[in-house]
Amino acid sequence: MKFYLAIDIGASSGRHIVGWVNNNEIVTKEVYRFNNSVILNDNHLIWDIENILKEVKEGIKIALKVFGRIESMSIDTWGVDYVLMNGDKEILPVYAYRDTRTKDVIDIVHNLIPFNELYRITGSQFQEFNTIYQLYSDKLKGRLNNVTDFLMIPEYLMYKLTNIKMKEYTNASTTGMMNLENNDFSMEIIDKLGFNHNLFKRLNKPGSVVGNFTKEVQDELGGNIKVVLCPTHDTASAVEGIKMKENAPYISSGTWSLLGIKLPKGINSEESLKSNFSNEYGPDYIRYQKNIMGLWIIQCLAKQMKLDFPTMVELSKKSDYQELFDVNDQCFLSSLDMKNEIINYFKRHNKPLPLNDNDIINSTYCSLANSYNEALNELENITKLKFDYLYIVGGGAKNQYLNELTEKFCSKKVIALPIEATAIGNLYTQIKRK
Repeated sequence: MKFYLAIDIGASSGRHIVGWVNNNEIVTKEVYRFNNSVILNDNHLIWDIENILKEVKEGIKIALKVFGRIESMSIDTWGVDYVLMNGDKEILPVYAYRDTRTKDVIDIVHNLIPFNELYRITGSQFQEFNTIYQLYSDKLKGRLNNVTDFLMIPEYLMYKLTNIKMKEYTNASTTGMMNLENNDFSMEIIDKLGFNHNLFKRLNKPGSVVGNFTKEVQDELGGNIKVVLCPTHDTASAVEGIKMKENAPYISSGTWSLLGIKLPKGINSEESLKSNFSNEYGPDYIRYQKNIMGLWIIQCLAKQMKLDFPTMVELSKKSDYQELFDVNDQCFLSSLDMKNEIINYFKRHNKPLPLNDNDIINSTYCSLANSYNEALNELENITKLKFDYLYIVGGGAKNQYLNELTEKFCSKKVIALPIEATAIGNLYTQIKRK
């Protein structure tokens, strides 16, 4: 029997999941899990990339001890963030997408190349943390001087295991710099922003072999594993992991909720631009989708209220308060006091205020379900398609209360698959190479 290792790292945790095939189904076993979060450092939000690498190695070491020989492995993470390299030396810190450093450069970038032109070329939705703005901030601050590479987070982690730098296709589509027509970095954008062409190296498709562990890593971890590219953007892997009877809309529900559908060709129309949908890549299709704030607000409330998620659901059910707020409002992106942020939102919009924590939690769940409905309506209008079903995977799929609200607000049959869809998509890509 052949075993494969998927390392799936999100903004709040990382998982090492070993998979194998039994009766034509992928069977999985989680062997390691670790916490992950952004760190406030010198008034900036950053990733502790050294600790992430340490945890990646620790989980691999355990996987090798438990399963012995592992055929291959791959790593997926969130998109947009990267590590700057000067040869084999990291240029720290590694900024997190929730940091506000890009706010001062967005207008500068759009003066050089207006956003409607960017959207025509890339089909990438506007998000203030897109890689394009992060890199331009680095350029203005001189951080790109002497830089030889920018590696997306999973590319960097695999480089540290193999000493081979390879850029991957699906994650590149989160940068806001890929050409929708030729599936490569846009030299037009790169030239207008004055970036060095050498940073934008050849893109590789999922399934490509990166290489074996270096001798030093083999000695450290107690074995060797072939490293291959999965769809390294976690949502791309998640969509690969969804078993659908029909091509229906999906929600990959985690810290972010990604709502979209698989299409054979991208859409970069004026209507699509106004609705802020994004064209991102799967292995052989476009993921036409929209970012929604997702469970981030719930996660922040849980920490602030010192509650676990099942308790939050029970408290929510005790409330009749269903005032809605815009979960995608920028005020919620990096707030350190989410309760007050929600209350202040209602004050600014002259809405009845929540009376207690139960009301705040229930309002958040209802507002999230409502945002799904708004995005689905936009999706149907733009694509001229009508849908009866909505698939939900990821952590949010385990929340039966949110699923019920989603079905109610969206008037769709919700099919919740409480599986590690991202890890399964990661594993599936490795297995089908054979």
